[in-house]
Amino acid sequence: MTTNSKRFETTVIHEGYDAKDMLGSLATPLFQTSTFTFDSAEQGECRFAGEEDGYIYSRLGNPTVAVLEERIAALEKGERGLAFGSGMAAVSAVLIALTKANDHIICSSGLYGCTFGLLTMMKEKYNIAHDFSSMDSEAAIRDLIRPETTCIYVETPINPTMKLIDLQMVASVAKEFNIPVVVDNTFSSPYLQQPLELGCDVVLHSATKYIGGHGDVVAGLVVGKKEFLDSVAMTTQKDIGGIISPFDAWLLLRGLKTLPVRLDRHSDNAEKIFEKLKDHPKIDRVYYPSDKNHADYPIFQKQMKRGGGVISFTVDGTKEDAQFLLNQLSFLKIAVSLGDAETLIEHPASMTHSVIPEEERKQMGISDQLIRLSIGLEAWEDIWADLEQALNQIQGRLSQGSKVPTTDSV
Repeated sequence: MTTNSKRFETTVIHEGYDAKDMLGSLATPLFQTSTFTFDSAEQGECRFAGEEDGYIYSRLGNPTVAVLEERIAALEKGERGLAFGSGMAAVSAVLIALTKANDHIICSSGLYGCTFGLLTMMKEKYNIAHDFSSMDSEAAIRDLIRPETTCIYVETPINPTMKLIDLQMVASVAKEFNIPVVVDNTFSSPYLQQPLELGCDVVLHSATKYIGGHGDVVAGLVVGKKEFLDSVAMTTQKDIGGIISPFDAWLLLRGLKTLPVRLDRHSDNAEKIFEKLKDHPKIDRVYYPSDKNHADYPIFQKQMKRGGGVISFTVDGTKEDAQFLLNQLSFLKIAVSLGDAETLIEHPASMTHSVIPEEERKQMGISDQLIRLSIGLEAWEDIWADLEQALNQIQGRLSQGSKVPTTDSV
Protein backbone atom coordinates (compact mmCIF):
# COMPACT_ATOMS: atom_id res chain seq x y z
CA MET A 1 0.00 0.00 0.00
CA THR A 2 1.25 3.46 -0.87
CA THR A 3 1.41 5.58 2.23
CA ASN A 4 0.46 9.22 1.91
CA SER A 5 -0.41 12.17 4.06
CA LYS A 6 -3.73 12.97 2.40
CA ARG A 7 -6.70 13.54 4.64
CA PHE A 8 -9.47 10.96 4.97
CA GLU A 9 -11.90 12.83 2.71
CA THR A 10 -9.32 12.85 -0.10
CA THR A 11 -8.08 9.30 0.40
CA VAL A 12 -11.62 7.90 0.28
CA ILE A 13 -11.98 9.22 -3.29
CA HIS A 14 -8.51 8.74 -4.79
CA GLU A 15 -6.47 6.01 -3.08
CA GLY A 16 -5.52 2.95 -5.12
CA TYR A 17 -6.51 4.24 -8.56
CA ASP A 18 -4.79 6.30 -11.24
CA ALA A 19 -6.87 7.20 -14.29
CA LYS A 20 -3.69 7.31 -16.40
CA ASP A 21 -3.44 3.54 -16.06
CA MET A 22 -6.94 3.03 -17.46
CA LEU A 23 -7.16 5.15 -20.62
CA GLY A 24 -8.07 8.22 -18.58
CA SER A 25 -11.32 6.75 -17.18
CA LEU A 26 -12.38 8.90 -14.22
CA ALA A 27 -14.45 6.10 -12.69
CA THR A 28 -12.71 2.88 -11.74
CA PRO A 29 -13.43 0.40 -14.57
CA LEU A 30 -15.47 -2.69 -13.82
CA PHE A 31 -13.49 -5.80 -14.73
CA GLN A 32 -16.44 -8.15 -14.97
CA THR A 33 -14.43 -11.21 -15.90
CA SER A 34 -13.94 -14.61 -14.32
CA THR A 35 -10.51 -15.32 -15.79
CA PHE A 36 -7.50 -13.64 -17.39
CA THR A 37 -5.44 -14.70 -20.41
CA PHE A 38 -1.70 -15.34 -20.45
CA ASP A 39 0.72 -14.30 -23.17
CA SER A 40 2.31 -17.74 -23.06
CA ALA A 41 2.23 -21.06 -21.25
CA GLU A 42 5.44 -20.03 -19.48
CA GLN A 43 3.80 -16.84 -18.20
CA GLY A 44 0.91 -18.88 -16.81
CA GLU A 45 3.38 -21.14 -15.06
CA CYS A 46 5.25 -18.18 -13.57
CA ARG A 47 2.07 -16.58 -12.26
CA PHE A 48 0.84 -19.78 -10.63
CA ALA A 49 4.28 -20.22 -9.09
CA GLY A 50 4.16 -16.69 -7.69
CA GLU A 51 7.23 -15.68 -9.70
CA GLU A 52 5.42 -13.00 -11.72
CA ASP A 53 2.76 -10.49 -10.68
CA GLY A 54 -0.46 -10.49 -12.63
CA TYR A 55 -4.04 -11.69 -12.58
CA ILE A 56 -5.02 -15.33 -13.03
CA TYR A 57 -8.65 -15.85 -12.00
CA SER A 58 -11.07 -13.49 -10.22
CA ARG A 59 -11.38 -15.70 -7.15
CA LEU A 60 -7.65 -15.07 -6.66
CA GLY A 61 -7.63 -11.39 -7.58
CA ASN A 62 -9.35 -8.83 -9.79
CA PRO A 63 -8.32 -5.26 -10.74
CA THR A 64 -11.58 -3.66 -9.56
CA VAL A 65 -11.45 -5.56 -6.29
CA ALA A 66 -7.77 -4.64 -5.86
CA VAL A 67 -8.61 -0.91 -5.92
CA LEU A 68 -11.21 -1.44 -3.19
CA GLU A 69 -8.81 -3.46 -1.06
CA GLU A 70 -6.06 -0.86 -1.34
CA ARG A 71 -8.47 1.96 -0.53
CA ILE A 72 -9.95 0.38 2.59
CA ALA A 73 -6.44 -0.48 3.82
CA ALA A 74 -5.44 3.17 3.47
CA LEU A 75 -8.58 4.37 5.27
CA GLU A 76 -8.03 1.99 8.19
CA LYS A 77 -4.28 2.67 8.12
CA GLY A 78 -3.42 -1.00 7.69
CA GLU A 79 -0.95 -2.81 5.47
CA ARG A 80 -3.41 -4.82 3.39
CA GLY A 81 -7.13 -5.16 2.78
CA LEU A 82 -9.23 -8.11 1.64
CA ALA A 83 -12.76 -8.01 0.22
CA PHE A 84 -15.38 -10.72 0.77
CA GLY A 85 -18.85 -11.58 -0.46
CA SER A 86 -20.49 -10.68 2.88
CA GLY A 87 -19.65 -9.43 6.34
CA MET A 88 -20.04 -12.95 7.69
CA ALA A 89 -17.67 -14.31 5.02
CA ALA A 90 -15.11 -11.83 6.39
CA VAL A 91 -15.79 -12.81 10.02
CA SER A 92 -15.63 -16.53 9.17
CA ALA A 93 -12.39 -16.24 7.22
CA VAL A 94 -10.64 -14.36 10.03
CA LEU A 95 -11.82 -16.58 12.88
CA ILE A 96 -11.05 -19.78 10.99
CA ALA A 97 -7.59 -18.45 10.12
CA LEU A 98 -6.86 -17.64 13.77
CA THR A 99 -8.08 -20.90 15.31
CA LYS A 100 -7.76 -24.67 15.20
CA ALA A 101 -9.59 -27.44 17.03
CA ASN A 102 -9.64 -27.03 20.85
CA ASP A 103 -8.64 -23.35 20.79
CA HIS A 104 -10.40 -20.59 22.74
CA ILE A 105 -11.80 -17.14 21.82
CA ILE A 106 -12.69 -14.28 24.17
CA CYS A 107 -15.58 -12.14 22.92
CA SER A 108 -17.16 -8.89 23.96
CA SER A 109 -20.39 -9.37 25.93
CA GLY A 110 -22.60 -8.75 22.95
CA LEU A 111 -22.36 -9.90 19.36
CA TYR A 112 -24.27 -9.79 16.12
CA GLY A 113 -26.58 -12.81 16.00
CA CYS A 114 -24.86 -14.52 13.08
CA THR A 115 -21.43 -14.09 14.67
CA PHE A 116 -22.87 -15.80 17.75
CA GLY A 117 -24.20 -18.54 15.49
CA LEU A 118 -20.79 -19.02 13.87
CA LEU A 119 -19.10 -19.32 17.27
CA THR A 120 -21.69 -21.86 18.36
CA MET A 121 -21.05 -23.93 15.22
CA MET A 122 -17.28 -23.75 15.75
CA LYS A 123 -17.75 -24.99 19.31
CA GLU A 124 -20.02 -27.86 18.29
CA LYS A 125 -17.93 -29.03 15.34
CA TYR A 126 -14.35 -28.28 16.38
CA ASN A 127 -14.49 -27.75 20.17
CA ILE A 128 -13.35 -24.14 19.76
CA ALA A 129 -14.57 -22.63 23.01
CA HIS A 130 -15.58 -19.03 23.59
CA ASP A 131 -16.24 -16.89 26.64
CA PHE A 132 -17.98 -13.55 26.87
CA SER A 133 -16.36 -10.72 28.77
CA SER A 134 -17.64 -7.30 29.78
CA MET A 135 -14.14 -6.04 28.93
CA ASP A 136 -14.71 -3.18 31.34
CA SER A 137 -11.34 -3.71 33.03
CA GLU A 138 -7.99 -5.42 32.46
CA ALA A 139 -8.90 -7.96 35.12
CA ALA A 140 -12.10 -8.92 33.31
CA ILE A 141 -9.98 -9.92 30.30
CA ARG A 142 -7.05 -11.48 32.16
CA ASP A 143 -9.36 -13.76 34.15
CA LEU A 144 -10.52 -15.45 30.94
CA ILE A 145 -7.19 -15.90 29.16
CA ARG A 146 -6.08 -19.51 28.82
CA PRO A 147 -3.00 -21.09 27.20
CA GLU A 148 -5.23 -22.02 24.25
CA THR A 149 -6.70 -18.51 23.80
CA THR A 150 -5.84 -17.49 20.24
CA CYS A 151 -8.09 -14.50 19.61
CA ILE A 152 -9.96 -11.66 21.29
CA TYR A 153 -13.00 -10.59 19.28
CA VAL A 154 -14.62 -7.22 19.95
CA GLU A 155 -17.64 -5.30 18.74
CA THR A 156 -17.70 -1.63 19.65
CA PRO A 157 -20.22 -0.11 19.67
CA ILE A 158 -21.82 -3.45 20.48
CA ASN A 159 -24.79 -4.39 18.33
CA PRO A 160 -27.48 -3.47 19.40
CA THR A 161 -26.87 -2.21 22.96
CA MET A 162 -24.34 0.45 21.86
CA LYS A 163 -22.01 -0.40 24.75
CA LEU A 164 -18.44 0.76 24.11
CA ILE A 165 -15.22 -1.19 24.70
CA ASP A 166 -11.92 0.56 25.42
CA LEU A 167 -9.83 -0.76 22.52
CA GLN A 168 -6.51 0.61 23.79
CA MET A 169 -7.02 -1.20 27.08
CA VAL A 170 -7.97 -4.49 25.39
CA ALA A 171 -5.02 -4.27 23.00
CA SER A 172 -2.61 -3.54 25.86
CA VAL A 173 -3.62 -6.70 27.74
CA ALA A 174 -3.66 -8.82 24.57
CA LYS A 175 -0.13 -7.81 23.63
CA GLU A 176 1.22 -9.13 26.94
CA PHE A 177 0.02 -12.59 25.88
CA ASN A 178 0.66 -12.18 22.15
CA ILE A 179 -3.04 -12.64 21.36
CA PRO A 180 -4.43 -10.85 18.29
CA VAL A 181 -7.39 -8.50 18.74
CA VAL A 182 -10.07 -8.50 16.04
CA VAL A 183 -12.54 -5.60 15.93
CA ASP A 184 -15.86 -5.46 14.11
CA ASN A 185 -15.91 -1.78 13.11
CA THR A 186 -19.16 -1.91 11.14
CA PHE A 187 -21.14 0.57 13.26
CA SER A 188 -18.45 3.25 13.07
CA SER A 189 -16.64 2.78 9.74
CA PRO A 190 -13.05 4.01 9.49
CA TYR A 191 -14.36 7.58 9.37
CA LEU A 192 -15.48 7.51 13.02
CA GLN A 193 -13.10 4.95 14.57
CA GLN A 194 -9.77 3.37 13.62
CA PRO A 195 -9.01 0.30 15.76
CA LEU A 196 -5.59 -0.39 14.22
CA GLU A 197 -4.42 3.04 15.35
CA LEU A 198 -5.53 2.06 18.87
CA GLY A 199 -3.30 -1.02 18.92
CA CYS A 200 -5.64 -3.72 17.58
CA ASP A 201 -4.53 -6.22 14.95
CA VAL A 202 -7.41 -6.88 12.57
CA VAL A 203 -10.43 -4.75 11.69
CA LEU A 204 -13.42 -5.97 9.74
CA HIS A 205 -16.65 -4.58 8.36
CA SER A 206 -19.95 -5.62 7.04
CA ALA A 207 -19.43 -3.30 4.06
CA THR A 208 -23.13 -3.76 3.32
CA LYS A 209 -23.77 -1.02 5.85
CA TYR A 210 -22.09 2.41 5.93
CA ILE A 211 -19.33 1.67 3.44
CA GLY A 212 -21.82 0.74 0.72
CA GLY A 213 -24.40 3.13 2.10
CA HIS A 214 -27.18 2.56 -0.43
CA GLY A 215 -28.70 -0.79 0.52
CA ASP A 216 -27.81 -2.38 -2.82
CA VAL A 217 -24.80 -4.59 -2.06
CA VAL A 218 -23.80 -7.33 0.41
CA ALA A 219 -20.07 -7.44 1.16
CA GLY A 220 -17.37 -7.66 3.81
CA LEU A 221 -13.91 -6.13 4.26
CA VAL A 222 -10.89 -6.99 6.42
CA VAL A 223 -7.74 -4.91 7.08
CA GLY A 224 -4.60 -5.87 8.97
CA LYS A 225 -0.94 -6.81 8.66
CA LYS A 226 0.18 -7.93 5.20
CA GLU A 227 1.69 -11.19 6.44
CA PHE A 228 -1.54 -12.28 8.12
CA LEU A 229 -3.84 -11.25 5.28
CA ASP A 230 -1.55 -12.81 2.67
CA SER A 231 -2.08 -16.05 4.57
CA VAL A 232 -5.87 -15.53 4.73
CA ALA A 233 -5.97 -14.76 1.00
CA MET A 234 -4.19 -18.00 0.12
CA THR A 235 -6.15 -20.21 2.55
CA THR A 236 -9.56 -19.37 3.99
CA GLN A 237 -10.46 -16.86 1.27
CA LYS A 238 -9.17 -18.83 -1.72
CA ASP A 239 -10.18 -22.29 -0.60
CA ILE A 240 -13.53 -21.57 1.05
CA GLY A 241 -14.28 -19.04 -1.67
CA GLY A 242 -16.31 -16.31 0.05
CA ILE A 243 -15.09 -13.70 -2.45
CA ILE A 244 -16.70 -10.47 -3.58
CA SER A 245 -17.86 -10.01 -7.16
CA PRO A 246 -16.21 -7.28 -9.25
CA PHE A 247 -19.55 -5.49 -9.63
CA ASP A 248 -20.12 -5.42 -5.86
CA ALA A 249 -16.59 -4.07 -5.39
CA TRP A 250 -17.39 -1.37 -7.95
CA LEU A 251 -20.56 -0.46 -6.02
CA LEU A 252 -18.56 -0.16 -2.79
CA LEU A 253 -16.00 2.10 -4.45
CA ARG A 254 -18.84 4.34 -5.57
CA GLY A 255 -20.39 4.34 -2.10
CA LEU A 256 -17.09 5.01 -0.34
CA LYS A 257 -16.64 8.36 -2.07
CA THR A 258 -19.48 9.89 -0.04
CA LEU A 259 -18.79 8.08 3.25
CA PRO A 260 -17.64 11.16 5.22
CA VAL A 261 -20.49 13.31 3.96
CA ARG A 262 -23.07 10.62 4.68
CA LEU A 263 -21.79 9.78 8.15
CA ASP A 264 -21.76 13.41 9.19
CA ARG A 265 -25.42 13.67 8.11
CA HIS A 266 -26.30 10.36 9.80
CA SER A 267 -24.66 11.64 12.99
CA ASP A 268 -26.32 15.07 12.77
CA ASN A 269 -29.72 13.45 12.46
CA ALA A 270 -29.04 10.87 15.18
CA GLU A 271 -27.97 13.50 17.68
CA LYS A 272 -31.26 15.35 17.19
CA ILE A 273 -33.39 12.20 17.36
CA PHE A 274 -31.54 11.09 20.51
CA GLU A 275 -32.46 14.34 22.25
CA LYS A 276 -36.11 13.89 21.31
CA LEU A 277 -36.33 10.22 22.27
CA LYS A 278 -34.83 10.61 25.73
CA ASP A 279 -37.58 13.05 26.75
CA HIS A 280 -40.56 11.03 25.51
CA PRO A 281 -42.69 9.48 28.29
CA LYS A 282 -43.03 6.13 26.48
CA ILE A 283 -39.24 5.67 26.25
CA ASP A 284 -37.54 3.98 29.18
CA ARG A 285 -33.88 4.30 28.10
CA VAL A 286 -31.95 5.50 25.06
CA TYR A 287 -28.50 4.19 24.09
CA TYR A 288 -26.23 6.35 21.94
CA PRO A 289 -22.40 6.56 22.08
CA SER A 290 -22.12 10.34 22.43
CA ASP A 291 -24.56 10.55 25.36
CA LYS A 292 -22.65 12.60 27.93
CA ASN A 293 -24.52 10.89 30.76
CA HIS A 294 -23.59 7.38 29.65
CA ALA A 295 -21.00 5.46 31.67
CA ASP A 296 -19.01 4.80 28.47
CA TYR A 297 -18.76 8.45 27.48
CA PRO A 298 -15.03 8.70 28.42
CA ILE A 299 -14.36 5.82 26.01
CA PHE A 300 -16.33 7.60 23.31
CA GLN A 301 -14.22 10.73 23.76
CA LYS A 302 -11.02 8.71 23.47
CA GLN A 303 -11.71 6.59 20.38
CA MET A 304 -14.68 7.85 18.35
CA LYS A 305 -15.02 10.95 16.21
CA ARG A 306 -18.83 11.13 16.42
CA GLY A 307 -21.70 8.97 17.65
CA GLY A 308 -22.74 7.56 14.29
CA GLY A 309 -26.17 6.79 12.97
CA VAL A 310 -27.48 3.98 15.21
CA ILE A 311 -29.61 4.52 18.30
CA SER A 312 -31.18 1.84 20.46
CA PHE A 313 -33.95 2.45 22.95
CA THR A 314 -36.31 0.52 25.19
CA VAL A 315 -40.03 1.11 25.18
CA ASP A 316 -41.69 1.56 28.55
CA GLY A 317 -43.95 -1.45 28.17
CA THR A 318 -43.93 -4.95 26.74
CA LYS A 319 -42.68 -6.79 23.66
CA GLU A 320 -46.13 -6.20 22.17
CA ASP A 321 -45.77 -2.46 22.76
CA ALA A 322 -42.43 -2.48 20.96
CA GLN A 323 -43.86 -4.35 17.98
CA PHE A 324 -46.96 -2.17 17.97
CA LEU A 325 -44.71 0.88 17.70
CA LEU A 326 -43.02 -0.53 14.59
CA ASN A 327 -46.38 -1.27 12.99
CA GLN A 328 -47.64 2.31 13.44
CA LEU A 329 -44.81 3.93 11.49
CA SER A 330 -45.70 5.67 8.27
CA PHE A 331 -42.56 5.98 6.10
CA LEU A 332 -39.79 4.64 8.34
CA LYS A 333 -39.00 1.12 7.18
CA ILE A 334 -39.18 -2.05 9.27
CA ALA A 335 -36.01 -3.74 8.10
CA VAL A 336 -32.75 -5.17 9.41
CA SER A 337 -29.38 -3.75 8.32
CA LEU A 338 -28.22 -0.18 8.84
CA GLY A 339 -26.29 2.62 7.19
CA ASP A 340 -28.72 3.16 4.31
CA ALA A 341 -30.10 6.50 3.14
CA GLU A 342 -33.46 5.32 4.48
CA THR A 343 -34.18 5.18 8.21
CA LEU A 344 -34.57 1.52 9.26
CA ILE A 345 -36.04 0.15 12.46
CA GLU A 346 -36.07 -3.38 13.85
CA HIS A 347 -36.76 -5.51 16.94
CA PRO A 348 -33.45 -7.29 17.75
CA ALA A 349 -34.87 -9.93 20.12
CA SER A 350 -37.10 -11.36 17.41
CA MET A 351 -35.03 -10.45 14.35
CA THR A 352 -31.25 -9.90 14.15
CA HIS A 353 -30.47 -11.56 17.50
CA SER A 354 -33.25 -14.16 17.61
CA VAL A 355 -30.72 -16.99 17.17
CA ILE A 356 -29.27 -16.21 20.61
CA PRO A 357 -30.97 -18.16 23.43
CA GLU A 358 -33.21 -15.96 25.56
CA GLU A 359 -31.17 -16.20 28.75
CA GLU A 360 -27.91 -15.25 27.02
CA ARG A 361 -29.65 -12.57 24.99
CA LYS A 362 -30.96 -10.91 28.15
CA GLN A 363 -27.52 -11.13 29.77
CA MET A 364 -26.27 -9.16 26.76
CA GLY A 365 -28.86 -6.47 27.53
CA ILE A 366 -31.15 -7.32 24.60
CA SER A 367 -34.59 -7.21 26.16
CA ASP A 368 -37.94 -7.75 24.46
CA GLN A 369 -38.55 -4.02 24.75
CA LEU A 370 -35.34 -3.01 22.91
CA ILE A 371 -35.58 -1.42 19.47
CA ARG A 372 -32.69 -0.60 17.13
CA LEU A 373 -33.00 2.48 14.94
CA SER A 374 -30.67 3.20 12.03
CA ILE A 375 -31.07 6.90 11.32
CA GLY A 376 -31.12 7.72 7.62
CA LEU A 377 -30.45 10.83 5.58
CA GLU A 378 -34.00 12.19 5.51
CA ALA A 379 -34.89 15.49 7.19
CA TRP A 380 -34.59 14.79 10.90
CA GLU A 381 -37.87 16.61 11.53
CA ASP A 382 -39.72 14.07 9.37
CA ILE A 383 -38.00 11.13 11.06
CA TRP A 384 -39.03 12.44 14.46
CA ALA A 385 -42.60 13.23 13.36
CA ASP A 386 -43.10 9.60 12.31
CA LEU A 387 -41.56 8.22 15.50
CA GLU A 388 -43.49 10.62 17.70
CA GLN A 389 -46.89 9.82 16.22
CA ALA A 390 -46.21 6.08 16.64
CA LEU A 391 -45.09 6.55 20.26
CA ASN A 392 -48.12 8.69 21.00
CA GLN A 393 -50.41 5.97 19.64
CA ILE A 394 -49.01 3.56 22.24
CA GLN A 395 -49.50 6.13 24.98
CA GLY A 396 -53.00 6.95 23.79
CA ARG A 397 -54.13 3.33 23.67
CA LEU A 398 -52.79 2.59 27.12
CA SER A 399 -54.34 5.70 28.63
CA GLN A 400 -57.71 4.53 27.29
CA GLY A 401 -57.23 1.14 28.91
CA SER A 402 -56.99 -0.67 25.58
CA LYS A 403 -54.87 -3.73 25.27
CA VAL A 404 -52.13 -3.46 22.70
CA PRO A 405 -52.64 -6.35 20.24
CA THR A 406 -49.97 -9.02 20.05
CA THR A 407 -48.12 -9.04 16.74
CA ASP A 408 -46.54 -12.39 15.95
CA SER A 409 -44.75 -11.11 12.89
CA VAL A 410 -43.88 -7.79 11.31
